[in-house]
Amino acid sequence: MKTLKNRLKERVEPCYLLQGEDYYLYDRAFSMIKKACDISLPDFDLVKFDDENFTMKALVDSAEVLPFGSGKRLIVVKNVTKFSESDKKLLLSYLEKPAMSTVIVIYDFAQKFDFIKSASAFVDCKRFDKLTGSAVVVKELEKYNKKISKEALDTLYDYCNGYLTRMMSEIVKLAYYDLDEPLITKKLVESCVSKDNEFVIFELTDALGRKDGDKAITILNQMPKEVLGLITNHFRRLFFISTSGLDDKALSSLFGIKEFAVSKQRQQIKNFSKMQLKKIFALLEKIDYDIKSGAMLQENAVYYLVLSILYI
Repeated sequence: MKTLKNRLKERVEPCYLLQGEDYYLYDRAFSMIKKACDISLPDFDLVKFDDENFTMKALVDSAEVLPFGSGKRLIVVKNVTKFSESDKKLLLSYLEKPAMSTVIVIYDFAQKFDFIKSASAFVDCKRFDKLTGSAVVVKELEKYNKKISKEALDTLYDYCNGYLTRMMSEIVKLAYYDLDEPLITKKLVESCVSKDNEFVIFELTDALGRKDGDKAITILNQMPKEVLGLITNHFRRLFFISTSGLDDKALSSLFGIKEFAVSKQRQQIKNFSKMQLKKIFALLEKIDYDIKSGAMLQENAVYYLVLSILYI
């Protein structure tokens, strides 16, 4: 974000491609670009496209319209995932000679616009590292005249799995919970903030890797009943990560998940040997077969899986 801020001081590019998994950073980047475009008449000079009204021709036609009374005409494209090869060629052709009075901002959460990376200004909206994300939280809490303890900050970051999108919404709840108390404590975070499902799966995997059966069952009892698929996918990925020579970027593309998630899963491999992961993978195949054949109920399968992993 700091890089984008500095770049905008020098020049506003005709097209910005936003990619990453933290939606809060998309909106933050867009706000900075919008400010640089000096949009004084948003009804005329701010155009929005999504899956409902998007066509590539409409986008290009709109980009060639002059701003009515603002510094730039600003077009934002959100949640668009379907377009043809001819659509790609049309956009690439436009970007070869773009209208300098128009700025296009593309929210590309699904990474469908990779084909314009070299023809646009890339903005990385992946999750901040813990130090940077925590600093943003502290600064945001200052607006409410609140402070947060180190333990509470670490817990908030973990429960929200590093997503500023979630942390920003939780901050409002925490800030107004007790107006007379200036400090947000770990206890308050634990009581008010629900854990992200991905974080819970990591907790469960760590407990299983350390053969901590009591904690594993406690976590499992607090999880939604429809969690078998999440656990299954997690251990399958651990197995493939442990046996593959591919890097995190290649694996994230193969799995259809973010690179950040692959790097976190790679950290957990140290808790399991390759033979253990191979046996767990075989167990997953057996459970899947048993469920489909009616030999095992799905609600019982998750406990059978977790208890079996403890003894592998």
